[in-house]
Amino acid sequence: MNHPWEESLMWQPDDYLKQLYARTKPSAGFEAQTPEEWQLWRDGLRERFVELLGGFPGGRMKEPLTPVRLESVDCGTYIRERISMETYEGLFMPVYVLIPKAYKPEQGAVIALHGHGYGSRDIVGLHPDGTEKSGSDRGYQKDFAVELAQRGYLTVAPELFGFGDRKLAEDAEQSNSCHRLSTFLLAMGQTMAGYRVFETLRCVDYLLARGDVDAERIGVMGISGGGLVASFAAAIDDRISAAVVSGFTNTFEASILSIPHCIDNFVPGLSLLAEMPDLLGLIAPKPLLIEAGSQDPIFPEKATIAAYEGIKSVYACIGSESRLAFDHFEGGHVISGKLAYSWFQGMWISKEAV
Repeated sequence: MNHPWEESLMWQPDDYLKQLYARTKPSAGFEAQTPEEWQLWRDGLRERFVELLGGFPGGRMKEPLTPVRLESVDCGTYIRERISMETYEGLFMPVYVLIPKAYKPEQGAVIALHGHGYGSRDIVGLHPDGTEKSGSDRGYQKDFAVELAQRGYLTVAPELFGFGDRKLAEDAEQSNSCHRLSTFLLAMGQTMAGYRVFETLRCVDYLLARGDVDAERIGVMGISGGGLVASFAAAIDDRISAAVVSGFTNTFEASILSIPHCIDNFVPGLSLLAEMPDLLGLIAPKPLLIEAGSQDPIFPEKATIAAYEGIKSVYACIGSESRLAFDHFEGGHVISGKLAYSWFQGMWISKEAV
């Protein structure tokens, strides 16, 4: 006769979930052996990936961007502007633009994508109320948009959907509106990941429309949820010429599917299509730098290393290993910056020399 505790263990679905994942073979996992096979794989996976994200309106919005400048602040070595621009029809996004005073187009531009927290203010050196930060406590994101601007990059920091000034009115006292916005979008056949990626591509549109940006030198850098957006955007759009992905690279099995995560990470059916290393492999042959802390509790180290090896096999298939870098640092779920801040310029210069 079974004891009640033995029956309860039998009913728990832990082992079933592991078996379900093990039985699922992604239909577009990377298996190419030649550059020609890689190209077919890349084109096919990109198209299906965009479909799962919810698709983009008309491929691109045909209406020209009409950015409106809201403020301009002299920050010493750079000017911090804030603009508003339309992303989807009737949906507007505030964006910080950090313009180095000595900026030249050949120095490049970077779209800086914040992670969970209080939004874009956190990475441009501001408190939630818009006052300037002081002291050494810069949080896990370490004002990385400011760091980029201080090194000469024209830096764009959008307010991702559901954070900061883009929360729902009912969530004014909450940290974000990820849950209700994500579930609403899912009911509409859309995804939060898709919305944030498309809005990032609208930032590319903005940079190209400025007239002072080299179209061959537009990068993205993001951490955590911003790392998802940065990697997915770079995987889809080749107008982005280099990417830094911090605190995100892993496998879905070991991170998103094994540890409680915000619902904004989930794309219906994505694990049937590809694993995370396959999706980041779509960035090849463009330069990609992966940042990962050895004690990151959200994206476990062992799976990060496995993911890096999977991505490296994609780059190796087309002879582009030199464009893949790994900043595997001692630390947790934080920005490193040890390589990243000078890395963009080095990659753009080396690309010219090829």
